[in-house]
Amino acid sequence: MQLPTPGGTDVSVVKINAITVPAERADELVARFANRAGEVSKMPGFEAFELLRPTDDRDVFLVYTRWSTQADFENWLNGQAFQQGHAGHAKGGPVGTGSELWSFDVVQHEVAPDPAH
Repeated sequence: MQLPTPGGTDVSVVKINAITVPAERADELVARFANRAGEVSKMPGFEAFELLRPTDDRDVFLVYTRWSTQADFENWLNGQAFQQGHAGHAKGGPVGTGSELWSFDVVQHEVAPDPAH
């Protein structure tokens, strides 16, 4: 995983897909992600994935992915692995009623200290 340098040159790229999902279909979205092909984790430059379910009255799920570079994300988005991972749309249609793709550069990063040290 790339970490930001003091000069800010080696940063990760974060993509968040904000998907609006009706409450009655929320469990279906979670199940689809649980059953997805999982090819994204094999992609060059892939660093992390999280599916965030709202715990308040919102109806927007966040799909968080982190990539080494913008090119790595684009290679996944335009590749066969993306198509395989989204095959559920072809069978049952999309669960969401809309989505937005948000893009960020990681400019600061901190993790919890290792308790063993």
